[in-house]
Amino acid sequence: MGKIIFYEDRNFQGHSYECGGECSDLHAHFRRCNSIKVESGNWMVYERPSYMGYQYFLKEGEFSDYQRWMGFNDCVRSCRMIPQHMGQFRMRIYEKENFGGQMHEVMEDCDSIQERYHMPEMQSCNVMDGHWVMYEQPQFRGMQTYLRPGEYRNTREMGMGNDEMRFQSMRRISSDAAF
Repeated sequence: MGKIIFYEDRNFQGHSYECGGECSDLHAHFRRCNSIKVESGNWMVYERPSYMGYQYFLKEGEFSDYQRWMGFNDCVRSCRMIPQHMGQFRMRIYEKENFGGQMHEVMEDCDSIQERYHMPEMQSCNVMDGHWVMYEQPQFRGMQTYLRPGEYRNTREMGMGNDEMRFQSMRRISSDAAF
């Protein structure tokens, strides 16, 4: 089991709420979130209820100020623990929506889709094995999106809710991942 603790104020002060699993609406437990302790597990925290809005990947550690986990604001409204994956990682990425354009099979981290695969961007994918974090910019920067196994025909299905969003780098979520 994983464990994450949310604090309303910076430096682990103020009202706190401890969570051990998936929660689609944290609003009843705290008003804002300015610091977090991840005591165990890998987590995605979301700006809006029902796993929507900006997403942030957090692994075991202490985050004393929301800006240190790349927070755009102090609003955290849902979270989910990412299951530990012990097998191989495999995903097919596509240049265009609905699995169109160039296709490449990926089994490892990629710091630049454009440089490695000569694709300007990725707009759809099929995650066959493992759990991944996708980034809007090269070098694992910018907005993040968590993808678990499944087919994603466009960026809306990936949870971005924005047709203009494109991904330019990706990283596997494993116990030895260097985030």
